Amino acid sequence: MSWPLVKLCELVDIKGGGTPSKQVEEYWNGDIPWASVKDFKGSLITKTQDYITREGVENSATNIIPAGALIVPTRMALGKVALTGCDMAINQDVKALLIKDKKQLCTDYLLRFLENSSGFIEAQGQGATVKGIKLEVLRELTVPLPPLEEQKRIAAILDKADQLRQKRQQAIALADDFLRSVFLDMFGDPASNPKGFPVGLIRDLLAEAKYGTSAKASETDGEYPVLRMGNITYGGKWNLTDLKFIDLSHADKPKYLARQGDLIFNRTNSRELVGKTAVYDFDYPMALAGYLIRGRVNERGNPYYISAYLNSRHGKTTLLTMCKSIVGMANINAQEMQNIKILMPPIDLQNKYQQIELAVRGRLGMMTGSSSEMGTLFHSLSQKAFAGEL
Repeated sequence: MSWPLVKLCELVDIKGGGTPSKQVEEYWNGDIPWASVKDFKGSLITKTQDYITREGVENSATNIIPAGALIVPTRMALGKVALTGCDMAINQDVKALLIKDKKQLCTDYLLRFLENSSGFIEAQGQGATVKGIKLEVLRELTVPLPPLEEQKRIAAILDKADQLRQKRQQAIALADDFLRSVFLDMFGDPASNPKGFPVGLIRDLLAEAKYGTSAKASETDGEYPVLRMGNITYGGKWNLTDLKFIDLSHADKPKYLARQGDLIFNRTNSRELVGKTAVYDFDYPMALAGYLIRGRVNERGNPYYISAYLNSRHGKTTLLTMCKSIVGMANINAQEMQNIKILMPPIDLQNKYQQIELAVRGRLGMMTGSSSEMGTLFHSLSQKAFAGEL
């Protein structure tokens, strides 16, 4: 189906914003929300990090944007779009799109169209460090314009699909919360040790702790993928979207290849990220880079328990207070990692925790894959919608 393509500037009035003087206290901490790029955390903005006063509005280039309007960043955060949940002011890096005729264009339809155009808008960004777009990019953006009732139908379909996608993401977050609750229920808060477990050191639960290889990896060539510090998430999961590759000699394979059940500890990173820990649970070999420590447990320890301990709130606090900064990076070496105090529950209890975590992670894995597929399907659905194929 072919719909007319109309330039955005013919459908909306574009309003800019501004920033009251930071030197005048009377302009700030008022009751008027003041939206900037840092407030674009979802498709609806009801609160902002900064608030200004009526005097701040009157003595700056900002504008009050009514509730129910669309706002988009033109600097940083390119491609994002949000609906104003209340009347608010905007800064100079944000533009408001005020629909001229709501009998011609539906707000929800334009919101979904701009979301679908995010890749194009982002690609128009210019600037060496902080990228921005010229106002002309927005003005000249062509919008397919079906009849109003068709716009509403498309928006309703995409809203429903997006709700399902968000519910799946919420379910994944709840699974993580459930595992944290299970850990606390089984072992208690490590900070207070209410169950009275003996306290030892991580080295008491390990048979060995070894560094990864310092050999240079390749973007494309090599027999084995190399796990680096960015492949471990803050929450103790794996992100394998960015891998390099390496060849290892026969003698180096036992030293640097991870095997299923290894505890992997990120010894060097920024201060807030050093100490990220995960269990290597893949059934194929991967090499470890030098910023990682590979720990193998003895008969007293379970890697899933140790990883959960280090990823707990108590564990994160412990790691944050003990790391040493070296030229902008923080470090915890193998000896220091092994000297971290840890509760020593019976191995049967540690193993029981592993069983629960693996069962939850199994369901979570299916859910994560489904969530990724839903994201792909949502994008495909959007493409078809604005091509008139829905």
